[in-house]
Amino acid sequence: MKGQPKAPRIIDALIPILFLIVLLIINIQIFGTDSLSGSNQMVLILSATVAASIAVFRLGINWATLQDGIIKSISSAMSAILILFLIGALAGTWLLSGIVPAMIYYGLKVLSPEIFLFAACFISAVVSVATGSSWTTVATVGVALLGIGKALGFEEGIIAGAIISGAYFGDKMSPLSDTTNLAPAMAGTDLFTHIRYMAKTTVPTIIITLILFSVIGLNYETAGSVEEVKAISEVISGAFNISGWLFIVPLAVILMIVNKVPAVPALLVGALLGGVFALIFQPEVVATIANDSGNYLYLGFKAVMMALYGEIQIVTDNDVVNELLATGGMGGMLNTIWLIICAMVLGGIMEESGMLQVLAEAVIRKVHSVGSLIASTAATCIFFNVTTSDQYLAILVPGRMYADVYRKRGLRPENLSRTLEDSATVTSVLVPWNTCGATQASVLGVATLTYAPYCFFNIISPIMTILYGYLKIGIHYYEPEEELV
Repeated sequence: MKGQPKAPRIIDALIPILFLIVLLIINIQIFGTDSLSGSNQMVLILSATVAASIAVFRLGINWATLQDGIIKSISSAMSAILILFLIGALAGTWLLSGIVPAMIYYGLKVLSPEIFLFAACFISAVVSVATGSSWTTVATVGVALLGIGKALGFEEGIIAGAIISGAYFGDKMSPLSDTTNLAPAMAGTDLFTHIRYMAKTTVPTIIITLILFSVIGLNYETAGSVEEVKAISEVISGAFNISGWLFIVPLAVILMIVNKVPAVPALLVGALLGGVFALIFQPEVVATIANDSGNYLYLGFKAVMMALYGEIQIVTDNDVVNELLATGGMGGMLNTIWLIICAMVLGGIMEESGMLQVLAEAVIRKVHSVGSLIASTAATCIFFNVTTSDQYLAILVPGRMYADVYRKRGLRPENLSRTLEDSATVTSVLVPWNTCGATQASVLGVATLTYAPYCFFNIISPIMTILYGYLKIGIHYYEPEEELV
């Protein structure tokens, strides 16, 4: 195609987005939670094909230009991809060394019948921060807590709300969480800046949530047994050498984060230290995972390598614990990385063709303050959670769409990354047909609309971020010299 390319219209930009939404709705109906294993990625590629067709045949943009945009887009996510690989490795060695089991073990000790709802939320938060996964937390400790709560006389909806509230606190704040890595990658900031900045809204929200559950819990007469939780604790302590010395590793990582060590070396050191502590504290676990003969140095090297790159599981006589003590290593991150790459292909085409700019300009015309911009971002994230049925896409698409808008308004990227997590990550579980809502309802056996009113953390989070925006609390701006760069 020769001549000057045409400027895209709003309808040109909306067609690929609407195509994406329709296919994802169909996709989730067919594949359900398995859609994350590849079908959602293919939908993104097909949507990218639609966008490319519009760009080439209607706007007159040549393919080479679009390809350059795709490469540039994928390149911008390479840092996040590297971090995701290291997080998988860290999760593996922290399981092998007993660090994550120790966190779970001591977290379960907090449980008390008199403050069950508070404790259920708190324990779920501890486990989720340790594992970086709300799904794993709900499917393991959450199931146990639900059974205990029902035995104590609590309604299943409020128990599930407490569990999910805590689990999604960890999903937001844990550096092991894929969404916690995805949001800053889309906004253009780094992981630890994102976590520190997100704490400004997330910590007050979880405090309010815990207070609410404490007040509600006082209206119930709590009497009964916590034998199931005790059994889990006993199984964990029987499978691992639980020691306070194990917390040296997470404390070392925290110290590196506080001292602003970049994410890649901090996570790498954390993963390697986890391997060293596995050799020191868990010789029986190491031998079991290696499942081989030979001297301990050989077995240790094999087990640590397996934990770094692949799936490992500690098998006990308790099915709940077996689900909890499993990780996928670096390999377990591949589906998320695949999704990111496919999304960046679509984003690269949309950006290079000017379609994202058209959508962004439409938003700019409607917002006149920082508060309205943040509110619009939050509303867009919730809209994508409802329409695309996937929390990753509710972060990816608005993240790419709003990045330039925030920059032009002089707002640092952590403002966007925080808003993405405060609205996209947490509200996904409130939508019955979203992968998160469908999964948690199925795992807990509690309908989404039954537990949704009690997911205080998930409901308050987007309200909190919007409130901060309108009151201009904790808003970070570029310095004048930075805006010129």
